[in-house]
Amino acid sequence: MMLGPLSLTTLQTGETTAIGVLIGLLGGLFGKGGSAVATPLLRIIGLPGFVAVASPLPATAPSTFVASAAYWKEGFIDWRVVRWGVAIGIPATIVGALLSKETGSGPLLMLTGLLVLGFGLAFLFMPDKESNSEFLEGGEPSFFTLRITFISIVVGIISGLLANSGGFLLAPLYAKVLRLRIKSAFACSLIVSAVLAIPGTLVHWYLGHISWWVTLLVAVGSVPLSYLGARIAIRTKSSRLEQAYGLVLTLLGGFFVFHH
Repeated sequence: MMLGPLSLTTLQTGETTAIGVLIGLLGGLFGKGGSAVATPLLRIIGLPGFVAVASPLPATAPSTFVASAAYWKEGFIDWRVVRWGVAIGIPATIVGALLSKETGSGPLLMLTGLLVLGFGLAFLFMPDKESNSEFLEGGEPSFFTLRITFISIVVGIISGLLANSGGFLLAPLYAKVLRLRIKSAFACSLIVSAVLAIPGTLVHWYLGHISWWVTLLVAVGSVPLSYLGARIAIRTKSSRLEQAYGLVLTLLGGFFVFHH
């Protein structure tokens, strides 16, 4: 069930690349892979459901790695969070991907939309105060190991089920549950989501869900813009970045809820 290059019209080819540009910029700005945004947009331009769901996923790995390099240079990455997220998230993602052929995505998309919407409103109306420490005021949260384990399992399973890299949930969870500074939350989310995209890609490739032509078009648009988005985020004041992030999450969450 693969979609070959000739199956796309000239207009769809251009639109798919433009979608890559959009998700690359947003991914670098807000620490997310972008496949969750790409899927509904690809459906709107007429791509089949299984192609729209799984094909953007492989493109998120290179684009998020490129964006994370910008945060790495500035010292925003907490490697302990990354190690936990990868070690627990990979097996959880594989489980979720294998379950995807048995479960419907509708209820999960609704729940995810509500979570993202809630986080968006929290960032808009309950912003955190910027701190010079790695964690927000109060230091490392209690039960850190339990919190990061819970986040990694939940996001990994959801990522596998929905064929995305999980960045749209990782970044807000890192910020609100782990109490990371917003830019550190974005940086860690980018690296973890890039790694989580790999096992999900392999499983969905095995299941025959991926059109590599669509993946290539999305990657051509997203990879260069992801680094630009990350540089813009790094240069932006944290308080303004949180407000913009809250607005994006609110819009994304609302889209999931009303168009799942």
